[in-house]
Amino acid sequence: MTLQGNDSPVKIGIVGLGTVGSGVAKLLVQEAERVQRHAGRALSLTRVIVRDLKKPRDCELPKGVISDDVSTLVGDKEVRLVAQLMGGTDAARAVMIDLLKSGKDVVTANKALLAEHGAELFDLARELGRCIAFEASVAGGIPIITNICQCLSANQITSIRGILNGTSNFIVSQMEECGADYSGAVKEAQLLGFAEADPAMDVDGTDAAQKLAILAHLAFGAHVHWAEIPRCGIDTLETIDLHFAKELGYRIKLLAVAQLSDSDQRTGGLDLHVSPTFVKIGTPLAEVRGANNAVSVVGDAVGNVFYQGLGAGQMPTASAVVADLIDTAVGRAQRTFQTIQPWSRREALFQSRSPELAPGRYYLRLTVDDHPGVLAEVTGILGRNEISIASLIQHEPRSEDGPQTVPLVIMTHLSTEGDVAQAVAEMDQLDSVMQGTVKMRVLD
Repeated sequence: MTLQGNDSPVKIGIVGLGTVGSGVAKLLVQEAERVQRHAGRALSLTRVIVRDLKKPRDCELPKGVISDDVSTLVGDKEVRLVAQLMGGTDAARAVMIDLLKSGKDVVTANKALLAEHGAELFDLARELGRCIAFEASVAGGIPIITNICQCLSANQITSIRGILNGTSNFIVSQMEECGADYSGAVKEAQLLGFAEADPAMDVDGTDAAQKLAILAHLAFGAHVHWAEIPRCGIDTLETIDLHFAKELGYRIKLLAVAQLSDSDQRTGGLDLHVSPTFVKIGTPLAEVRGANNAVSVVGDAVGNVFYQGLGAGQMPTASAVVADLIDTAVGRAQRTFQTIQPWSRREALFQSRSPELAPGRYYLRLTVDDHPGVLAEVTGILGRNEISIASLIQHEPRSEDGPQTVPLVIMTHLSTEGDVAQAVAEMDQLDSVMQGTVKMRVLD
């Protein structure tokens, strides 16, 4: 049953009145006329469920709508559309199931919930004739879900490359532009509200991997759990690599990538990874600064399209949630939801292939003893692993540094993840190589 068919107000519920929930409430209440104009009918905020009734709120709510008892919302048959904006996974999953079973369509911004339990929740929604809308779960205010599911539906998407975590992008931008070290950049991000008190899931690549798993399912029909996606975060990033990146004409960005290995064949494998990546200065992804997100999508018919905007924050994310509420109220979201391939489908359209086979160019930085023969040892290992060198940098040591060690920077030609990983393992066993070799992907 859709919400179309009459002009009576659509009664809306919200579960969770945190940062995003408060933004959604503001738009529904303060911009009610604008929302009604786009929905063709009023969206009436009827029930709001919170954990702590005494907590101060930064939004005005209609009288009598707030409660700490979610069962009052689940049992309200007049509320057929709910923005489920809880964080976490287990409790959020239980509430989502209850809402769907009570006959309600649901809008969510919880990417961790969908990445972990999307298969179960999507299948249940279809079985019950309900809809889950989730534009806000990836890239905040950027309408990437809608574009993949609707606007680009005539295409076979061949690659998605995205800056999907604004916290990490802000930290790297601070390190590059202001000369901050990693810990200082994290503190600045926390002071400005871009990073949580514990930013681990942002900086270790988990958040981006969860979002990438959702995009890979929508664009490629891939059945991949986010934890299976190879990922490396920015939490070990050093300023010296930012300096070498600039010297070589690149910037470092934490990229989430899903790319067909052979776009001409429907049996082509799918390469997935999240990692700090050298991106050529002057290209759109390299110029994304601060807490912004961006997604570059290539379709076989449309070519390259690029989306950029705020990927987090109260109002950008609330914008996406309210847009989903409007789309569900008029019936658009239901039609789109039915076109999304079920996560439980027996065979994926494209299978993710072994990460070792993924092609790419690489940046390698070794810290080596400054004595004759070291370069020959390193290049010998690269040659035995069929890795060709595109460029090499070895600066003379400064006098105050002494003659002990120097950085050796190598840019490779096209190789594979497996061959490069093997070469790095062998080089790190050399007596002349100190510390561990730094390895990053290169995107030209």
